[in-house]
Amino acid sequence: MKRYPFLITIPHGGTGIPMLLHDRIALSKEQVAYYSDPRTRDIFCFTDRVAACVAAHIARTAVDVNRSPLHLPPAYPDGVIKSMTVDKIPVYRDGAFPDEPLIVELLLRYFFPFHIRVNHALESGTVRIAFDCHSMLPENPPTNKEPGKERPLVCLSNGGDRQARPIAGKPPVTCPPEWMEILRNRFAEAFGDGSVAFNNPFSGGFISRYHFRRHRIPWVQVELNRVLYEADGGSAGPERVAELHQAVFGALSGFWDEIAPLESG
Repeated sequence: MKRYPFLITIPHGGTGIPMLLHDRIALSKEQVAYYSDPRTRDIFCFTDRVAACVAAHIARTAVDVNRSPLHLPPAYPDGVIKSMTVDKIPVYRDGAFPDEPLIVELLLRYFFPFHIRVNHALESGTVRIAFDCHSMLPENPPTNKEPGKERPLVCLSNGGDRQARPIAGKPPVTCPPEWMEILRNRFAEAFGDGSVAFNNPFSGGFISRYHFRRHRIPWVQVELNRVLYEADGGSAGPERVAELHQAVFGALSGFWDEIAPLESG
């Protein structure tokens, strides 16, 4: 089977809580799952068809590998070690937030190994583009500047504007706008015209920005709306997840099949 030169990262698909935190976390098992990216490991893990796939198994509410390791509460309540969810729900019981030695241990056990695996993949010489893969809630949360606003079915992010172009005074985009247009066309074929947005509501996170700066290999953050596989609080069955798995891979592979001749030429 043909392998595409892709690195796939899935940072928020895990729901595991480290034993170090079992008696500290205030969230229920259901809340931990809700604040993860449900089913993303099933949808985006193309292990046998891409150069590399790196997935986090620890819940983002415990250690968020898509945040800077310097972003800690109280300045960053939604940082690498969270004190609050996006809905302002406390993550830890009163007085149980990790102290500095425990934070260091969590980062050493879970944060840095994830990024070391990403670095190894990028340094292997087999990766030509990377996709950081997520799911998103159907609407903006109450804490957003535009609460309740409906989100697109797909958001593709490169750190640019809503046409995927560079923003003056901001860091370079992580993927060329021309490539982003081709990628959007492929996703639009799979999910419908008007269903794909650039850098809205997300413009890219720590993973894509940090590793692009290090390696200059293009990165795209991909967000799928959970409405595609969740309804009335429930999750779709394996057939629907398999359909999404195939649709996403078809969009990514079709994009590369169009890009590759242009790049080599």
